[in-house]
Amino acid sequence: MSAARSSGPGGQNVNKVNSKVTLRWTPSTCEKMDPAWKRRFLSRYANRINREGELVLHSEKYRDQGRNLADARKKLIDMLLDCQEAPKKRKATRPSRSSQRRRLDQKNRQSQKKQSRKSNWSGD
Repeated sequence: MSAARSSGPGGQNVNKVNSKVTLRWTPSTCEKMDPAWKRRFLSRYANRINREGELVLHSEKYRDQGRNLADARKKLIDMLLDCQEAPKKRKATRPSRSSQRRRLDQKNRQSQKKQSRKSNWSGD
C-alpha cells in the first residue's frame, strides 16, 4: 500500500495530505487461494495485472487516507468474491417454432421489399 496526493476537490487540504491510496497485490504468490479460483481471477482480470504480476488498485474517492484504504480493500475483496464460484454451464436451447416462423416471415418481407425496389434497367 502506498499513498499519494489525490486530485479533485479538497481546498488547501489537497496540497498537504496524501489521501489517494494505491494498493498492490500479487495473486500468483497467494497460497491460500484455490488454483481454479486463481486461474479464474487471473483470466478475468488479466488486463488489470501489470508486467510484474501485480494487481494495482487506486482509490481517491474520499478525502482521507483511511477511508480510501478501506475502499481499495473492498474493491479487491469484491473482485475476489466475484471469481470464487465457477460460472454456471449454459444449457443449450433451441429456438421455438413460432420464433423461427417469425424470423423467416420477417426475412421474406424484407426480401419482397427489396425485390419491389428493383426495376428493369435494360432500357425497354
